[in-house]
Amino acid sequence: MFVAGLLLFTRDFRTFLKAITCFTLAHSITLSLSALNFIHVPEPPVEAGIALSILFLCYELTRPNNKEQPTLSRRFPWIISFSFGLLHGLGFASALKAAGLQQTSIPLALACFNVGVEIGQLIFLSILLTLLKICSKITFFQKSIFRQVPLYIMGIMASFWFIQRVYIVFH
Repeated sequence: MFVAGLLLFTRDFRTFLKAITCFTLAHSITLSLSALNFIHVPEPPVEAGIALSILFLCYELTRPNNKEQPTLSRRFPWIISFSFGLLHGLGFASALKAAGLQQTSIPLALACFNVGVEIGQLIFLSILLTLLKICSKITFFQKSIFRQVPLYIMGIMASFWFIQRVYIVFH
């Protein structure tokens, strides 16, 4: 959902390419550091932070885009995506560690896992771009209310995940 939000947030290909590259670089860094046991952060706060990052993007997407005084995230989306990418990498590391790999298998598993994440993102983005292209041709979906619905659905889901993860942290 974060990648989908990032695509909707950037709107032009060049800005999206910068933002997604920063996101990939950042999550690769923390994924590697965590998988190689250089850093350790408990899962529930990381997952709560990931949900909050999606919620942040949803909030930014529902705000009017003031071109005269753009927000920091509108001016520098790659900084936002890099920052949140660091957090997402810790979440990816949890998934990789859950596989129960031996220490000798970590470098190869890390490389394969990272490539798999990127391939998954490319497939997801291809499908999303196709759907957006189709919807842009249908008059019914061009009304502003229908453009907001996916954002609110994402926001509701991210809010639920955030509350659920925070509850786990404190119980």
